[in-house]
Amino acid sequence: MTLVLAADAPVSGPDEVLQEFFRSFESTEVGSKYRKRLAQVAVTNGRSLIIDFGDLISFDPVLARNVVLKPDEFIGYATSAATAQMRFEDVEHAEQVGTVFARFRRFPEKALLRRIGADNLGKLVSVDGIVVRATQVRPTIVSAVFRCLQCLEIVREEKKTANFTKGSTPSSCPFCKKENSLQLIEEESKFKNTQEVRIQERPEDLPPGHLPRYLDVHLEEDMVDVARPGDRVAVTSIVRAEKQLEGERGKSRVFGLYLEGNFVDVAGKETEVVEITSEDEKRILEAAQDPWVHRKLIMSLAPSIYGYEDVKEGILYLLFGGTAKQHPDGINIRGDENVLLIGDPGTAKSQLLQYVSRIAPRGLYTSGRGTTAAGLTAAVLREKTGGMILEAGALVLADKGVACIDELDKMRPDDRVAIHEALEQQTVSVAKGGIVATLNARCAVLAAANPSLGRYEPHRNVSDNINLPVTILSRFDLIFIIKDQPEADYDTKMSEHILALHRSRVSPETAPFAPDFLRKYISYAKRVIPVLSLEAVSELRDFYLKMRAKGGAEAAVAITPRQLEALVRISEARARAFLRDVVTVEDAKSAIRIMTVSLSDVGVDVKTGAMDIDVIMTGKPRSLRDSFQRVIETVAEMERETGTVEETVLIAALVDKEKMEEREARRLIGQLIKEGILYSPKPGRLKRTAG
Repeated sequence: MTLVLAADAPVSGPDEVLQEFFRSFESTEVGSKYRKRLAQVAVTNGRSLIIDFGDLISFDPVLARNVVLKPDEFIGYATSAATAQMRFEDVEHAEQVGTVFARFRRFPEKALLRRIGADNLGKLVSVDGIVVRATQVRPTIVSAVFRCLQCLEIVREEKKTANFTKGSTPSSCPFCKKENSLQLIEEESKFKNTQEVRIQERPEDLPPGHLPRYLDVHLEEDMVDVARPGDRVAVTSIVRAEKQLEGERGKSRVFGLYLEGNFVDVAGKETEVVEITSEDEKRILEAAQDPWVHRKLIMSLAPSIYGYEDVKEGILYLLFGGTAKQHPDGINIRGDENVLLIGDPGTAKSQLLQYVSRIAPRGLYTSGRGTTAAGLTAAVLREKTGGMILEAGALVLADKGVACIDELDKMRPDDRVAIHEALEQQTVSVAKGGIVATLNARCAVLAAANPSLGRYEPHRNVSDNINLPVTILSRFDLIFIIKDQPEADYDTKMSEHILALHRSRVSPETAPFAPDFLRKYISYAKRVIPVLSLEAVSELRDFYLKMRAKGGAEAAVAITPRQLEALVRISEARARAFLRDVVTVEDAKSAIRIMTVSLSDVGVDVKTGAMDIDVIMTGKPRSLRDSFQRVIETVAEMERETGTVEETVLIAALVDKEKMEEREARRLIGQLIKEGILYSPKPGRLKRTAG
């Protein structure tokens, strides 16, 4: 049946007003806005008409208000109007789907998740949040058809409410009154898909010192599987209450809130979540024309923290990031940079991390002390019905953003292993409780750690100075050592800066860009996809070859392909800072300079003073490996004569022939015993292990 209203017919009922809205809003020669949308729904075999709430407000404010205050009634009117209009547009599709659901989006005002309470019950609200948990999709019965096993009569029962589980089956046959005689006929019953997801407050909406709140959302029909853990969503939903089964025999007066979903808009899957107006865009493009924009960006990053220009520059490149590449053979190369800050206590590392988590378009801060492997990656939990579900952790929630991990060295080693995969492959793989999944964790990681001995010892290598395995150190593109060393001129300026900060309560150095503008600038710059110029390629290649050629084949390795990839990422990030789509020689030179600063701190063998990347990659510089080899060769020579080697004789031989200090010889022997290369068959004697 086709519903057509005459042009001069009086429009009275809400469903007729809504149908007039679909038919006439923003009408052109080829049809109105919503007639075009209905045509798209038919072409794509969809079941929902998406309505922009602002359009309804401009068409009929009273009707829009009624949709918010009485959603059960008026969303029903909108659904019947959309279905009627679909019959007019495409009869075949209308008969195929039966019902075209009305879905509302883009509310002018969003409700804060933590503010939803009793006043909102039964009303339509729009809430922003992050999906942290999603159950499996399950069929739910809508129209049940039973057969009585006693009298063979057919009993039909319609399910109107979302919660149908308790008392869903009639206890007795209405015809013969026989108890427990009804059997469900699945073929004739109607089902719909349902899913439950949990949304949590976004980090930027969280008041200081508060725990994030969450609400469960019931999704039905074509809304299931739209969002997955880690996605940021705007949910249009009706606020409901359900009885809590707490207290004696379920007699509690407390009800729990949940949301009955009407529309789920997944925001920021690929695009940034920061809204940029045309005025903002104009200001950003003007700022990018300034030749000193790079300097101004660095000065705008945590202006209340004095100094650390190189560290701030490295963090700035982390915020802008390089471009991810996907090769035809399926290999992905990450575009996000990872930066590690190793510093003495009181060097403002945590302040830097917290600032970055606030300024990043999508930032998340966590501390290593209270963080577990499941909290960082993903947890597998048992739900009420007995099944297993996946809950996203910090690195998954920071997808397409920045994860700041403080006190990285304080994490338990078995928990710290969890971030290995996320640092390089940018995924989180889970295989627990029958769930085998790989989640995206495409985030840049900014981490901070303290030296293991309290203060950084310059005469010890970085792997000896910090309680972190080399498997993690090697995955960071830039590592900065922040040392607290007395220096009269620097200390004077630092003290003046801190005292001025306390006296005036504002930063003594005015930042060129406000934090809000800096956030928008970074978000806008991430749209730029820079490409390496031939000159930049030549510059990076020459630097790489020069560093590799130092000292020939027998010398320490100064740089590896992993650092070359990091140089490309940093060059691309600098080009983004200028909003350029071509990486220039200046970008390549700046990347080389910041990489050299990082390597001069950490990639140096403190014994020889030579640059040796194996300090980070393996934890053992070339000079140490050579010393180990000399000890092993001396043991091998003496073994051929005596079978086992007396420790005192070995030390004397090393001091005499290899010109080692006695203390160094004892340390090397102790390390080789610890690593299982030498062992002591009896006290005072040594022997090489077999193989």
